[in-house]
Order: sequence, then structure tokens, then C-alpha cells
Amino acid sequence: MNRYGTYYRPSTNPDAALAGDLIKAINGEFSAVTCYEQLARLAPSEGAKKRILEIRDDEVRHLRFFQQAYRHLTGQTHTPVQTEVCPREYREGVNSSYIDEQETVDLYLKMSDRAQDPALKDTLRRIAMDEQNHAVWFLYLLNQG
Repeated sequence: MNRYGTYYRPSTNPDAALAGDLIKAINGEFSAVTCYEQLARLAPSEGAKKRILEIRDDEVRHLRFFQQAYRHLTGQTHTPVQTEVCPREYREGVNSSYIDEQETVDLYLKMSDRAQDPALKDTLRRIAMDEQNHAVWFLYLLNQG
């Protein structure tokens, strides 16, 4: 069980319309996990590396939640696909991560607005808050050098 709790499947689910966005979220979180692992190796300090790895751990939890939600809504699984190229330089990677996190906040808030199930709606908002927090940390790291 992840920290977002268990998501249940009602007998008829109006949230199945979110399936396409859930695939986008799964692929995005998978890409973030992959890129943040690489970015952590490029970090100029142990503090920056630690922060990036903490963010990556959040993204792993998000990925698991989205995979579980997709499975509950559709009865199928989706194999994640790397949809982004990871930058090879630290500063470029941090900047790209900042922009990606900001865009992800918007996607998850829109999904939350469309969700019918209160538990799903709440979890999407909580994950959007995590993403906003990540963006702030990446902005901080960007300003560090």
C-alpha cells in the first residue's frame, strides 16, 4: 500500500474517462523517475543529490498510484514508456525538471476537477501539491548555481 491509500473501483465508474490522462501520467512519472536518477548523478553536491533522490522517491509513489488507478478504472495494465529525453547537463536538467513539474501540476489539477470519485479527486490534488513542491525545489536548485 502506498501513502496515498487504496483506491477502490465502484461497479460503474464515471472516472474511466480519465484513462487517457492516466496513461499520460504513468508515462510522465516513469520518465521523471528515470531522468531524476540520471540528474542525481550529475548533482554538484551531496545536498542537491539527496533532494533530487527524495523527489524521485515521490515520483515512484505517484507512478504506483497512477498504475493502480488505471488498473482499477480499466481492468488493464499499462507498461510505462519513456516519453522524454533526459538532459545530459545538470543545469539544463534542473531547468527542464522545473518546467515539467509545473506543467504536471496543471494536468493533475485538471484531472482532479474532472474526477467524480472523492477519493480519486483528493489524491490527484495531493499529488499536484507534491509536484508543486518539487517545482519549488528545482527552482531553488536552479538558483544555487
